[in-house]
Amino acid sequence: MTKDARKLGVFPAFHKVEGRRVVVVGGGREAAAKIRLLAETKADIVVYARSLDKETGADLVAAGAEWRGPWPAGDDLRGAALVFSATGDADDDRAVCALARAAGVPVNVVDCPELCDFYTPAIVNRAPLAIAVCSEGVAPVLSRHVRARIEALLAPAFGDLSGLADRLRGRVARTLPGPAARRRFWARFFSGPVAEKVFAGELRAAEGEAVRMLEIGPNLAGHVSLVGAGPGAEDLLTLRAQRALQEADVIVHDRLVPEAIVAQGRRDARRIHVGKAPGNHVITQDAINALLVNEARKGNRVVRLKSGDPLVFGRAGEEMAALRAANVSFDVVPGITAAFAAAAENEIPLTLRDTSSALVFATGHDADGDTLPGWAGLALSGATVAVYMGKATAPRVAARLVEAGLSAATPVAVVENASRPDRHAFAGRLDELHRIAGQAELDGPVLIIIGDVVAAGAVAGLDAAPATLAA
Repeated sequence: MTKDARKLGVFPAFHKVEGRRVVVVGGGREAAAKIRLLAETKADIVVYARSLDKETGADLVAAGAEWRGPWPAGDDLRGAALVFSATGDADDDRAVCALARAAGVPVNVVDCPELCDFYTPAIVNRAPLAIAVCSEGVAPVLSRHVRARIEALLAPAFGDLSGLADRLRGRVARTLPGPAARRRFWARFFSGPVAEKVFAGELRAAEGEAVRMLEIGPNLAGHVSLVGAGPGAEDLLTLRAQRALQEADVIVHDRLVPEAIVAQGRRDARRIHVGKAPGNHVITQDAINALLVNEARKGNRVVRLKSGDPLVFGRAGEEMAALRAANVSFDVVPGITAAFAAAAENEIPLTLRDTSSALVFATGHDADGDTLPGWAGLALSGATVAVYMGKATAPRVAARLVEAGLSAATPVAVVENASRPDRHAFAGRLDELHRIAGQAELDGPVLIIIGDVVAAGAVAGLDAAPATLAA
């Protein structure tokens, strides 16, 4: 998919229609659907139609709409907020479209995207909260399916919560100085005890809790969240990680974290790239530690975004030590580590009864010397070993394990960019590891899985020739 394919052909926006005229032209079933949709708003609905079928007439009465005549003139549309044309006749729809545009009013022509100035989204109504789902007119059924999923996720009480926020907005603006303090208050408002009371139906108690929070004031002390971004797929990011990104003032991210994950933070959050490549540490770990401390001391909420899990070869231990020494509060948000993603998409059970009851996370870097890596004994005893960052050391790892007594026929898998669209995965034997890991197409982060469990994965009956596990 090209970069432009990810760009929208529309700009999502919400029209103000309260107390304004919205015109529907047509008297059939499609017009009835637009009248029902508009009935969920505070618009003044005006209908023009040569005749109304029974359904449309009933919906018109239920919506409190006004039937003004068979056909609008240009002046009838001037000053309207929106026009919907649902006549069921192509020539009539084109005529309505021309009238609306001459009057300077945006028009939507049902089932005719090329004549539309705007599209009608599938709407989730939790007034005053509204969520609109749009497919630019090309897949309205898909929009409705997505809306149904969102409806299931959002309880009707979200409307009560947003209504309470609306009532308090002016007071919050007067009480709390500056956008940072207000943003901190609202983050706690929507995810803390106020929201819990609203969802429990205790609206008066929720308002009292909100007022108490406002009187106390938000905690303006800085905070750092060490967040695991997962292996790269956007839908493997945890809900807690998404929430931390949305609340962050500053996002400090690694080289391997995809832009699509970083973009899930607030648009106005400051982003700082501190990526390190093997042998090219432009920003030292000490400098990163100092950066986290300094940003938190300014009162910022900081997300330190790391690929995979921050506690698995992510240097989180050094960062936690620096934050403790500086007396800066922090928390850790775990992420899905590469070994789990690689095993899942290639159907490799990392532990298997009667085959392997132990799992080792290791790094290939400790195989640079002449001695066996520290985890070699566990591999010899039958444990499954997941070797991170192991491409460069794969030949030495394999040779030393075979020399130490591990069977040359031990199954291995080599997985690059687990969970991402550009992933590659190959299987083979331990004595082929140097050839598998050395393939030209493998130029991204590589994870190696060593152990008999690989034989139970997506490729059965492994032989000497590397076999693709997953495209």
